[in-house]
Amino acid sequence: MQCSNLKNILVLSFGILLLYTAYMGLQTLQSSLNKIEGLGVASLSVMYVSLSLSSLLLPPLLIKKIGCKWTIVASMICFISYSLCNFYPSWPTLIISSVLVGLGGGPLWASKSTYITITGNKYAETCGKLAKDVVNQYFGIFFLICQTCRVWGNLISSLVFNLTPNAGLDAPNQTICGAGDCPAELTQTGNSTSGRPSNTVIYILLGSYTGCGVLAVLLIIIFLDQIQGDRDEKDINCGSTLLAAFKHLRDKRQCLLIPLTMFSGFEQGFIASDFTKSYVTCILGLKYVGFVIICFGVTNSICAIIFGKLAQYTGRVPLFLLGAAINIGCIIGFLIWKPATGNFAVFFVMSGLWGISDAVWQTLLSSLYGVLFEKNKEAAFANFSLWESLGFAIAFGYSSFLCVYIKLYILMCVIVVGILLYGAVEYIEYRNTLCEEGPKD
Repeated sequence: MQCSNLKNILVLSFGILLLYTAYMGLQTLQSSLNKIEGLGVASLSVMYVSLSLSSLLLPPLLIKKIGCKWTIVASMICFISYSLCNFYPSWPTLIISSVLVGLGGGPLWASKSTYITITGNKYAETCGKLAKDVVNQYFGIFFLICQTCRVWGNLISSLVFNLTPNAGLDAPNQTICGAGDCPAELTQTGNSTSGRPSNTVIYILLGSYTGCGVLAVLLIIIFLDQIQGDRDEKDINCGSTLLAAFKHLRDKRQCLLIPLTMFSGFEQGFIASDFTKSYVTCILGLKYVGFVIICFGVTNSICAIIFGKLAQYTGRVPLFLLGAAINIGCIIGFLIWKPATGNFAVFFVMSGLWGISDAVWQTLLSSLYGVLFEKNKEAAFANFSLWESLGFAIAFGYSSFLCVYIKLYILMCVIVVGILLYGAVEYIEYRNTLCEEGPKD
């Protein structure tokens, strides 16, 4: 049974890896590639607003009607549209495709998390292990593989850009970079003159990304097993699923986790949009964005599996505190750092450190939801996707309006509040455990 479970986890992981190789590669480039009138980040903001709504309405409905496997397949097809519409980027094409990706994103991540949690719980029951340990391991394996999507997606873009003669990929003629970068000042002074790669270069890149998406769909259809216990034959409608998701907010543990869950979206939005545009592209040029983000992906993937294993021995709390400490340290670093070509290595160091902290949120925060809300998984993961997506939407939404230093202060406030409220959740769990054990003789 372990071999079958592991096979399914690996198939799911590599399927989403292929899909997100394309998606993450494009997301990283949007703020620099489609920056006219803020089209790129605007499309991402719309995408995550759509995703937050779909997270409430669609996941329980689709999972209970067609099961996790076919929910994943249907969602993946929506993602492919984003690569296709980037061939002809405009407000109508990118916004429509962003809405489609958002509609598919909620069910995709809820069904993925449900699939992993059910698989882990069933194996734990069979072999007599703690369910939370098995679920942590499975999420660790998943994120070890899946988080390398940033490596492959950005490696593809970097190779395409660097193997092509200069096509406007050098650093822009911009006088203010880093924390002092303000979109309003750029609009007024017009001090950014970077170009856009040629259509030939972009078409090669988008063709590669579209192929990855198609392969992902085929892999899931052919090799992923449907699991039992993920469907319900009773009648379900959107109203009932929405009500179930909101009813889940009655659980105070869910409410306390909202800020930290939103921070997961905020911090990923920052690294994908503001760090790439205001630090990397501004100083080094678009052709270095992929290489710098590869460093993020490598540390993220390695730490995902390490933290999944380490949590068995240290518990969640020390690792959550480690992630928060690294994020706070990086935020302070971004505020005081004056990026320049002379400190080339610092770009990679900051990217790598951010990848370590992100591994905590991606691996352990997901598994925390699965462990805390085991009896109400669909509604719980719908809420997880909702609040994380809102974090993304807000981060991309204000990207074209606020100075970078203001965004960094916002990140600082959210992580501090989030980690404090997470501590309250752990305290509640500790008290509940004591009550269940009862007084000792």
